[in-house]
Amino acid sequence: MTIPNTSKRNIRPTHPGEMLREDFMPDYDLNTASMAKALGVSRQTINEILRERRAISPAMALRLSRLFGNSPEFWLNVQHSWDLWDSAQRYSKELSSAHPEIASFGPRRRSRIFKILDIARLCLRF
Repeated sequence: MTIPNTSKRNIRPTHPGEMLREDFMPDYDLNTASMAKALGVSRQTINEILRERRAISPAMALRLSRLFGNSPEFWLNVQHSWDLWDSAQRYSKELSSAHPEIASFGPRRRSRIFKILDIARLCLRF
């Protein structure tokens, strides 16, 4: 059973840097330098993540999951949620003026359009 998640989020999700800064680093008694050393990255990289100026990459998610004993998907999901919310805020004006025409078509016509798009994608591969 799935739960539909179609409602708009009104509050900003937590950035992974804030989560590291407020929750993980104090609990593990880490500072920027010790965390950078444990992860094998520069202090500048950690500082930029903590200041919410850098995103968590898949490679960083793997490093963080090894250090803190959780999954890389946890870190990527947190980053993904924040990125989607940030993009929705930045592009809200453009998104509100967009009119998806395909949604107004009936199911049979939509099916044909999607088949055409699939064929076009296959042709672009070769």
